Amino acid sequence: MFTIITREINSFFSSTIGYLVIAIFLVINGLFLWVFSGNFNILDSGFADLSPFFQLAPWVLLFLIPAVCMRAFSDEMKMGTLELLLTKPLSLQQIVLGKFFGAVFLIIIALIPTILYVFTVSELGNPPGNFDLGSTIGSYIGLLFLVLAYTAIGIFSSTLSQNQIVAFIIAVFLSFSLYYGFEGFDTTTFNISQLGMKAHFDSVARGVLDTRDLLYFVSITLFFIALTIFKLKRQR
Repeated sequence: MFTIITREINSFFSSTIGYLVIAIFLVINGLFLWVFSGNFNILDSGFADLSPFFQLAPWVLLFLIPAVCMRAFSDEMKMGTLELLLTKPLSLQQIVLGKFFGAVFLIIIALIPTILYVFTVSELGNPPGNFDLGSTIGSYIGLLFLVLAYTAIGIFSSTLSQNQIVAFIIAVFLSFSLYYGFEGFDTTTFNISQLGMKAHFDSVARGVLDTRDLLYFVSITLFFIALTIFKLKRQR
């Protein structure tokens, strides 16, 4: 599995993909948080708070992670190298997990520079250091679990078509549906929004690490990884 992870990471950084993903993520967040006026601008809000970043990041990742994952298996199928990959002394589970963790590693690298936002906002507090670190740590944990779920969805989507653009669109649609698609269906009888990722992410982002929220993201991740393995077994 580590061979596949290394192979994926090398493929990201041997081309412009890895650098482009990191740059796009940081530039988009930087512009909305510090430059463009609006609801996400931290300086305009008047509060030393990173919640605008954690409101914006899931939407940026909603498009960025499918772009990273769209070539995972669709490219292998298009180039005819999937059969060759399956003949290697690796189980199907190891191949899928290798590609999964390779993509996750790239997104985590993109997230690491945003830790500078924590120190910046802390210094902007009045007095400096007057900053809710607990909710910020909870938000980063929630964002990490959201990355795992998005990546699993993206990897699965890449098995559905040899066309990378089609795989990208499917991944964005599935991710959006599971993140925000249940928000408009709440009734007085049924709280349908609890089926969506946004409700669970918002819960963790408040700094409350409820195991039900974490298990929800783990379940989504494992479900789509299992779907990926099942789909590839049928193609074998």
